Amino acid sequence: MHIIINDQTMEFDPPLTINQLFAALERSTAGTALAINQVIIPKSQWDSHLINDQDNILLFQAIAGG
Repeated sequence: MHIIINDQTMEFDPPLTINQLFAALERSTAGTALAINQVIIPKSQWDSHLINDQDNILLFQAIAGG
């Protein structure tokens, strides 16, 4: 399946959860937020939420400020 991550097309084998995506990308989930098709997915759902073909994923770092 083809998905778009931060405007870059990538290919993965389904099924794929968000946590599996992070493992495949060798990326830490700490301090990271994620939106799929402009909908923020709570971290509590990352182990069960399946990514679909052509999903547009935005990964971004949470930044604390004041």
